[in-house]
Amino acid sequence: MIVDDSTTMRALFTTILEEAPGITVIDHAANADEARRVIARDRPDVMTLDVEMPGTSGLELLREVMGDRPMPIIMLSSLTQKGSSATLEALELGAYDCFPKPKAATMEEFHKIGPRLAKLVKAAAAGKAFKSRTASGEVLVGNDYVPGDGVIVLVGNTGGVEMVSTIVNRLPANCPPVIVHLGDAHNVADALVEKLDKTARPAVRAAHDGVPLESGNVYILREAARHAVVDRWPDAAIRLIDGEPIAGHRPSANLLLQSVAKTAGGRAAVGMLSGIGDDGIAVLGALRGAGATTLAVLPDEAKARELPEQAAMIGGAAARPLEGLGRELLMHGALTALAA
Repeated sequence: MIVDDSTTMRALFTTILEEAPGITVIDHAANADEARRVIARDRPDVMTLDVEMPGTSGLELLREVMGDRPMPIIMLSSLTQKGSSATLEALELGAYDCFPKPKAATMEEFHKIGPRLAKLVKAAAAGKAFKSRTASGEVLVGNDYVPGDGVIVLVGNTGGVEMVSTIVNRLPANCPPVIVHLGDAHNVADALVEKLDKTARPAVRAAHDGVPLESGNVYILREAARHAVVDRWPDAAIRLIDGEPIAGHRPSANLLLQSVAKTAGGRAAVGMLSGIGDDGIAVLGALRGAGATTLAVLPDEAKARELPEQAAMIGGAAARPLEGLGRELLMHGALTALAA
């Protein structure tokens, strides 16, 4: 089901989605009232929803639907290209994901994004819809926690932003340095940094070229034009490097984790969160062989189960509930026993 106040946009999105095998657009809606009627009558598997609509906005309708009858909703908007607070708000309200509209409303531009959007719609239909979750709670470890000389890396994309928020808001102020790789969700990085730096105990910052890895800091990758690697150990730093996308990904989680395996080795702890695809999985075996901890969130807890499921089945990562994953990552190499 497509919800957009623009007749042109509804027609273009319908065309590219119906060209994809296995997808049928059952109806359209130009506003929230029409959307409510179609939802009640047809119970669509997935809804695409425009953020900017007259009257009841897309965000307001999203909040209503996720509170009443949760379903997979993909937000479509030009706002998603700006890393805006609206994108982060949509994800926190329970949107399955946010997808940028093409800059030009032409069939040529829409055909460029068609395969990616179709893949996302199919993943949403196979995934789960969750009501918004509280991204706060007690710290994951006791007051006597003393971190070791290590680094934590969190990897995810679709559904990963909410999981990152949950984990980061429960980290102690003296946590090891944490690197966050959000794949295609990097467009929300600036808003996520701004929000988490106000709510989390450690400092949360965007990862810039040359920034040193220091305890008590969380570094969120935000650049789509460069890859990120960990350079040197000890005195490690994040370096941002030019390069073509690797297997369609930039920044590449595989490249980041490969650099972590070579530098930090057994001092690293990696958590694979909710997401689509397999970026990062190829390096998990090498990390584990170097003595690193490699974990994946339980697929049933993820909006998008493909990444954590493959991390466990193919990459050999141990599956854990989200809370247990965060705690175990912290305890890798820690100098204190886990508090009861």
